[in-house]
Amino acid sequence: MPEHYSRRAVRNQAHRRGAAALLLCTATVLLGGCGYRAGGPFRADVKTVYVDMVGSREFRRDLEFTLTEALKKRIATDTPYKLASRDKADTILQAEVLEERQSAYAEDYESRQPRQKTATFTVKVRWKDVRSGRVLVEQPALLQSVDYIPPAGETERFAQERAMDKMAARIVALLYEDF
Repeated sequence: MPEHYSRRAVRNQAHRRGAAALLLCTATVLLGGCGYRAGGPFRADVKTVYVDMVGSREFRRDLEFTLTEALKKRIATDTPYKLASRDKADTILQAEVLEERQSAYAEDYESRQPRQKTATFTVKVRWKDVRSGRVLVEQPALLQSVDYIPPAGETERFAQERAMDKMAARIVALLYEDF
């Protein structure tokens, strides 16, 4: 019997040491901060954003409308910022589609048509605080590519919409506060 109790005592002591170590690590992380904060990664000094109509140097139809709408949706759902009119906004987000390129891969030997394509977009982004005039984000060239498969019914328009949604997510990620 005494041997059984000694094993249990050793096990309990090991559990207490593990719990104490876990408590110490948790306290260190909470007190040390490690760069995290309760408010999230977005700027506390910005409450509202005006999304300017995206410009385009491309002759493809509706790219600017698709990206503008995707940006508004992403800001409304993924950030604490509220969309506002130009005259009431703290900041203005501007973007311009600089280029779209199409690449074809994996040619079908019978039809001589590509089995897979890639659409790549280049966008310029600028986010400015209208209260101070300070530029918060300046990204001269942001790239986004998406693959699509025409034989599977995926159209160029489908690829453009996917790319603009992914681009909007990347632009919203630029709105994080610098730590």
